[in-house]
Amino acid sequence: MATNKPFQSQLPEAAGYDLIGDIHGCAHTLKRLLFQMDYRKSNGVWRHPERKVIFLGDIVDRGPRIRESLELVYSMVQAGEAVCIMGNHEHNALTYCTPAPEGFADDYLRSHNPRHTRLIKETLEQFETAQDEWAIYLDWFKTLPLYLETDQFRVVHATWNDRFIRTLQEHYQTDTLTDELLIESVQPESFGFRLMEHLTRGSHIRLPDGVQIYGGDGFSRRTFRTHFWAEDPATYGDVIFQPDNLPGCLEDQPLTALEKEQLLYYSRHDRPLFIGHYWCEGVPALVTPNIACLDYSAVKYGKLACYRFSGETQLDASNFVWISVDRDWTSNDTSV
Repeated sequence: MATNKPFQSQLPEAAGYDLIGDIHGCAHTLKRLLFQMDYRKSNGVWRHPERKVIFLGDIVDRGPRIRESLELVYSMVQAGEAVCIMGNHEHNALTYCTPAPEGFADDYLRSHNPRHTRLIKETLEQFETAQDEWAIYLDWFKTLPLYLETDQFRVVHATWNDRFIRTLQEHYQTDTLTDELLIESVQPESFGFRLMEHLTRGSHIRLPDGVQIYGGDGFSRRTFRTHFWAEDPATYGDVIFQPDNLPGCLEDQPLTALEKEQLLYYSRHDRPLFIGHYWCEGVPALVTPNIACLDYSAVKYGKLACYRFSGETQLDASNFVWISVDRDWTSNDTSV
């Protein structure tokens, strides 16, 4: 099932691929999910006799066992049993921990302000006594592909932007962040910044002046996340894709011509696409016949979700598998 496209040497041969969404430190839930799919630990690595795993990023932050999650995912990738793409939280960690070059306003690429520090707090605390190990993972993050593409399917953490991906391939000859792009990725208006915004954070629409969303995660936001599969959207409600509702009657707010122009569109005629990032809720389901979102809010006591892909051209909701995350972490974690 491998492809001869450039930049895809990291995708191992397999009879099928199990695509797993945002883990966020839910290591024992991940073990339960792997066990349910007939993976077993051998020589320190979780393996399946025929299949491989594709992790969709966001292994770090928020959850109770970030270090253990990274150890499991990293060991599978190093052994050729899995591949992992970059999520926005891996990118955040890289920029937060990378000293800024001379001339920057801050000491690090990502400012150590209270908001940014709060997001990475659990990760840094769990690696407080393992700095050498954390340095290894930071170096590894730099090698994570920003997307995967085969003749049969595509994978990206947040939004598939074909124009940016082709520019990355043709002008930079890579599918990862170069040192130059890493520095660019924190500089608004640069290609590196727009690349990472789209591929790892998704597209957004700015709310009207004076309006904010107060999210369930405790953060307030001046923008909302949009999806990219509405063929002819007319209102904010046609494109919103996040768990927090829009305030007031904004779902009926007409999209401006500029907002419509900036929206992306992934056709139902394109090959299957797998994404994470969007904090979905409820029972895992297809968002369109050829798009599956695999972030079902595991760390918010939702579900750690997977799609078992075996080469089908039409995605099938019966191929979802998941583990529901209990509020009692101890009970949940000892069940494997």
